[in-house]
Amino acid sequence: MKDAPARFDAWLEDARQRVRNAVLGATAEDLGRVESVADGIALVSGLRGVRLDELVRFEKGQMGFVLTLDRDLVGCVLLDDTEGIEAGHDVRGTGEVVRVPVGPGVLGRVVDPLGRPLDGGEAFEASSREPIDRPAPSIIERDFVCEPVQTGILVLDSMFALGRGQRELIIGDRALGKTALAVDCIINQRGSDIVCVYVAVGQKSSTVSRVIGAISEHGAFERCIVVSAAASAAPGLRWLAPFAGFTMAEYFRDRGQHALVVVDDMTKHAATHREIALLTRQPPGREAYPGDIFYVHARLLERAAKLSKAAGGGSLTALPIAELDAGNLSAYIPTNLISITDGQIVLDSKLFQEGHKPAVDIGTSVSRVGGKTQAPALRAAAETLRLDYAQFLELEVFTRFGAVADAQVHGRIERGRRVREILSQPLYAPLRLADEVALVHAVQAGLLDRLPLDLIPRFRRDLPAWLDRLAAPTVATIQHSGRLDSAGRSELEKCATALTTAILPVGKAPEAA
Repeated sequence: MKDAPARFDAWLEDARQRVRNAVLGATAEDLGRVESVADGIALVSGLRGVRLDELVRFEKGQMGFVLTLDRDLVGCVLLDDTEGIEAGHDVRGTGEVVRVPVGPGVLGRVVDPLGRPLDGGEAFEASSREPIDRPAPSIIERDFVCEPVQTGILVLDSMFALGRGQRELIIGDRALGKTALAVDCIINQRGSDIVCVYVAVGQKSSTVSRVIGAISEHGAFERCIVVSAAASAAPGLRWLAPFAGFTMAEYFRDRGQHALVVVDDMTKHAATHREIALLTRQPPGREAYPGDIFYVHARLLERAAKLSKAAGGGSLTALPIAELDAGNLSAYIPTNLISITDGQIVLDSKLFQEGHKPAVDIGTSVSRVGGKTQAPALRAAAETLRLDYAQFLELEVFTRFGAVADAQVHGRIERGRRVREILSQPLYAPLRLADEVALVHAVQAGLLDRLPLDLIPRFRRDLPAWLDRLAAPTVATIQHSGRLDSAGRSELEKCATALTTAILPVGKAPEAA
């Protein structure tokens, strides 16, 4: 207690110093007032100095961001529950835009569009917080898209190759396997250097849980980020989700690494944008969408790019998903997205109902980057695959009218049926590049012509193990360099022939099968 007077004197001197340094005078504060609130939108008056996309804080602590600026009112999209917000409450601008945490600490986590954990885990340490809306790389900063993204899905890798930095749209009717196709692409990156971000926009919680379970069981979830804005989330969170996912992926791209973003799906994001636009009294256009819907999606997807070496050499690949209504590819949002992206993978309901999965329609699907990103070994093996398969589909239609007398036509039809069988692929079973090269080469070389159709799935299932046992050096070469010489090609042929011979006796004895 002896030093109490000394402590009091120090405190008193500090208080006097603060009083001497205090700036006296009037201060101005930009204070707004809630005029109305409903459906996740608040109309606020009095915030004359606020800017577009600025974060605002409501009286009870809820947050929102400014979407529209009118003469007398500001349209704010709420990012939290509207409960507790009433007309007359105070609103203050923060001077900040919406930011999300980025960095390695977010890997392996399930977060909402603001970066708040949804998986029940502990809070993570972010490297920094970056704005969700960032400009796309300029033309000077970009490089050619020439490196492949191996999806592990044979029909994609052989006919519609995906490159690092590309934007490839996955489109089709409801429940045709669009999400499953994208999840298989994510699972196949378990052995690559690509970081994956899955963005769920307006999806059911059960759907998101299945995706997380599939990636955790079959892939490398520790190198993935899941950004979830469920159907029950506030419209503002659903609108922000794709932008937040791209920002998290751009952290790795800007540091010379590679990232893959799946947005599931863009039609629900467009519907959310329309909902918010109508609630904020923006004039509707075609199909009641506001006039800036094309700009919003183009601004988002243009952020996918392959950077030049001077800019770090990283890449960001985008796989947006869109849902069709009764196969109508000419609807407003699908045509917008098709014109923005570098190609589309179209899923067909008829193929799906016939049991052909993935139900990719090779006639309407396209990759505008094409073979430039394919591994040389696969490009050489699949050089005529798409054309041969398309011709088979036409011939098959004509055979329905009667028997085929010409032996050459009959042989092409039988070969085409085997191509169709190898293009079918079960869920969560992506193929290695070496397996794809061996499969395509075997069917194109006629090595499967004597194998019954019902045994093709077994051939595809057993081939990887036979390759590892009989052609391990060739497999290593293909996996490492993507190239295949004549000696390696002969080795693959011997392996495929040996496997076919081993399977055939079982096919000749149905009772043993």
